[in-house]
Amino acid sequence: MAAHNDNEMPFTRVNYRLLVIGLGIVVLGFILMAGGGTGDPNAFDPEAIFSPRRITVAPLVALAGYLFIFYAILKRPAR
Repeated sequence: MAAHNDNEMPFTRVNYRLLVIGLGIVVLGFILMAGGGTGDPNAFDPEAIFSPRRITVAPLVALAGYLFIFYAILKRPAR
C-alpha cells in the first residue's frame, strides 16, 4: 500500500487553470444563448429566438465546458 502524504493538496495549479478555462467555456455557451428578446410584448421574432446558434451551438458549447470541468476535477497530477 502506498503511503499518503497529508500535506499534499488534492488539486494542483494545472487543475485550477483547467477549471477556470472550463468555466470560461460554460460562460461563453450561456452568452451565446442570450438575447433574442424584445421590449415590445406584441413583437415576436422566431428567427431571433430559435436561431441555430441559440438552439444547437450554445448548448453544445456549454456542455463541452461542463465536460472540460469534469476532466479538470478528475485529472491527477503528474508524478
